[in-house]
Amino acid sequence: MASDTLSNPMHFTNTKNKKEVKNHSPKPLVLVAGGAGFVGSHLCDRLIADHYRVVCMDNLYTGNIDNIAHLLNHPDFTYIKQDVIQPCEVDEKLSLIFNLACPASPRHYQKNPIYTTKISVMGTLNMLELAQRNNCPILQASTSEVYGDPAVHPQPESYWGNVNPDGIRACYDEGKRCAESLCMDYHRQYGTRVKVVRIFNTYGPRMAEDDGRVVSNFITQALKGEPLTIHGDGSQTRSFMYVSDLIEGFMRMVRTPDDVTGPINLGNPEEYTVQEIADKVIALTETNSKVSHLPLPCDDPKRRCPDISYAISTLSHWIPQIPLEKGLIKTIEFFNQYK
Repeated sequence: MASDTLSNPMHFTNTKNKKEVKNHSPKPLVLVAGGAGFVGSHLCDRLIADHYRVVCMDNLYTGNIDNIAHLLNHPDFTYIKQDVIQPCEVDEKLSLIFNLACPASPRHYQKNPIYTTKISVMGTLNMLELAQRNNCPILQASTSEVYGDPAVHPQPESYWGNVNPDGIRACYDEGKRCAESLCMDYHRQYGTRVKVVRIFNTYGPRMAEDDGRVVSNFITQALKGEPLTIHGDGSQTRSFMYVSDLIEGFMRMVRTPDDVTGPINLGNPEEYTVQEIADKVIALTETNSKVSHLPLPCDDPKRRCPDISYAISTLSHWIPQIPLEKGLIKTIEFFNQYK
């Protein structure tokens, strides 16, 4: 077994940077870049359940092998440890590509901002080239961060955003905006079949404990009996979508006709203040934790909520199904295993 391959069907070839699929079958082959991450691992589960063969590519920069440990011996699943900024080739024709490779929390993407930009730009470019060579659709995971600190509320896809281009969040915000631009230019210039989705705050099991975002922070702090840290006064708002609702949106998006390129917002239009989320977590965990306040980070959005009317009309009436309290209970159960 090669050191960078943790399943039997595929082998890493250093000389050609090529992955060889040995278990050829009638099932379509899908590449998930960033497949060992929080969202990516749930997507891999769904694809396997829907009878696809999955090639999961992840360098584990923020992904976790534990997220996909249950799939490593599955005959239709292959994991490759590789950085998306390096060109990739697969010896069997791909039917579909999902590009989810990029750290998504400020704590992680600000740790190495130049690398974050490389992932968004060079990684997306490599995945687009791969999609072009395979003549297959590619779903690009973009983000609500392209709207910056929005002056329009809720945010429709037609809103161009309010982003600080040289602030500490720009490596992610502008990187993802550039990735969207690359997708649309490949579509216009080469006819590449692109699908761009803008993901709003998503939560659920397999979030990293050190993720740094609101839900994971609050839950881990509450389970340890520590103060729940709110940046600012807690009046800033977010919309929170459970991960299974996001994955359903992905699957509906890739089934749309080729002329549906997006971008399409995928998020929950129910808006909560950060203080309300803290109160819910405290109640559901039955903790004695209090709340502590820290300064608001630079360029942190004050309101963030999607207009999903386009998604509803385009994605077979897609709408989030999991209520916040139900999703929080499931997520608390996951984190409770490790407290």
